[in-house]
Amino acid sequence: MPGVSDSRWAAEGTTPAAIEAALREMLKERHAENESFSPARALNMVCVVDKAWSGEVANRLRNVGRYHASRTIVLAVEPKRTSLDAVATIASDVHPKAGEFALLRETVIVDVGEKHLPALDTIVDPLVVTDLPTVLWSPHGHPEAVDVLLGLAQVVLLDSIDDPDIADGLERARELLEKAYVVDLAWLRSTPWRERVAATFDPAHLRPDLRHISSVTVRHNPESAAAGLLLLGWLASRLGWQPSKLIARNGTLTGKAHGKRQDVDLCLEPDPRQSVRGLAGLTLETASGRHLELDRGPGGLRARYRNRKGDEREWTVLGASRGEAGILGEGIRQALLRDSTYGPALAAANALAP
Repeated sequence: MPGVSDSRWAAEGTTPAAIEAALREMLKERHAENESFSPARALNMVCVVDKAWSGEVANRLRNVGRYHASRTIVLAVEPKRTSLDAVATIASDVHPKAGEFALLRETVIVDVGEKHLPALDTIVDPLVVTDLPTVLWSPHGHPEAVDVLLGLAQVVLLDSIDDPDIADGLERARELLEKAYVVDLAWLRSTPWRERVAATFDPAHLRPDLRHISSVTVRHNPESAAAGLLLLGWLASRLGWQPSKLIARNGTLTGKAHGKRQDVDLCLEPDPRQSVRGLAGLTLETASGRHLELDRGPGGLRARYRNRKGDEREWTVLGASRGEAGILGEGIRQALLRDSTYGPALAAANALAP
């Protein structure tokens, strides 16, 4: 985390106990320097990354805005490393004035080897702040490390899009959800689309039309089919549809869900024009003649709506997209919240996955 005031400690061939002692000593020194400094105490974050790609992860974490964890522990994996090297920093982004308080956030980077992965919990346990929730993030894979650290974490942050196999990625999320609270960035990418669909049918006179939805088409980045499946899973779980496996044809996934009154045609279409992860557009139609179309555009989502009489209108939902930096920051924020709709949507998405 960038800061205007920071302290730094580093050591080679060190131990978790020595790192923890250094953190305590630096906190004492910062408080002695200025009594206005106070350590942030809301959330631990443990990141397991490949050393070769740690810079990319560091850049993503720098851009999460005010959602930095109180203490971030980065485990940078080097295949042939046999000893632990560590760097610890304590930073504040302000110089406090008299009568003000300034939060201190701590970052610990520990270089570990593959030989350390089966015992990562013994390295991390002394470093997390006790009595705070801990979120675990492993953007470069290392599922064995995640499994070892689950006993220390209450929340797992993941991105179902990262798995090259859609079904495997969603199944892994389901397995983790049985052991911890899961925050899925693929799910968060669908948030503005879910909000807009819900808002469209929020007026009391339109809610009965939810039972008459006849088709849903979701357009997505070619690598983001998991986000589209979760959006369809959300609709299925909320509206009581019985999902069945989608079938792949020329890169497009199509199939049906069985509603209480009629079948619903489902379609997932890759959109090569969509350069960033996530969804590109959505089209929803009802048997009564209503048509809703949403497409990503400058400044937000471009909405087009036609009612059963044929009257049309268009507008822009301003600021609907958070961007990739905003998605990670929202993921960290969600670690302190609970979303009861993700689990049912994930179960339905698993049923739809080819």
